[in-house]
Amino acid sequence: MNTHFRYAYLHGFASSASSKKGLALRERFARSGIELWLPDLNRPSFAKLSHRAMLAHLDAMDELGDRNKPWRLIGSSLGGWLAARWAELRPARVDRLVLLCPGFRLAERWTERLGEDALLQWERDGELAIPDATGTPVAVHHAFLRESWENVEEPTPTCPVLVIHGTRDETVPVESSRRWSHGRANVTLVEVDDDHALTRSLDVIEMETRRFFR
Repeated sequence: MNTHFRYAYLHGFASSASSKKGLALRERFARSGIELWLPDLNRPSFAKLSHRAMLAHLDAMDELGDRNKPWRLIGSSLGGWLAARWAELRPARVDRLVLLCPGFRLAERWTERLGEDALLQWERDGELAIPDATGTPVAVHHAFLRESWENVEEPTPTCPVLVIHGTRDETVPVESSRRWSHGRANVTLVEVDDDHALTRSLDVIEMETRRFFR
């Protein structure tokens, strides 16, 4: 890794800038003199979470610091979708992507996970109690799910992409990344024996990311 680029870790759904993976990777990157940005992507808030607001926040982040340096992004789960989508929209601003169990096809997975009755209840009530990064239940607005259906479910960034996915991931099954990676010459998939959190795979993530960013 080198200082010709800017680096950021994009956390997942119901997480925060204090993500354990993000903080651990920032500490490891710092040993090589690399600053890893950890933006808070609960925009405008977790209760009113919006994909458009998250993407706009990345645009604002891009305006900070040295704009002569493109980004190398690490995105986890929903942050993986966000990283891939922003790279698709801003190809000149992103040099490489590392996607950790990327949360593609979010609306489809939530539909299967919650079931029809819970989905209808969410729509009727306008909100659904979901634990935030601290475990505190927060009433998340239904517009988040509606916006998910309107989004590009599987972005197609053109830069080199490394995907690391746990074979025991029950939140976003590894088949999702296998299907998305298949036939894409710019994508490399690395599978690890881990679940969605990938907490046991930090050494592998660091090793593969360093190799990929070199």
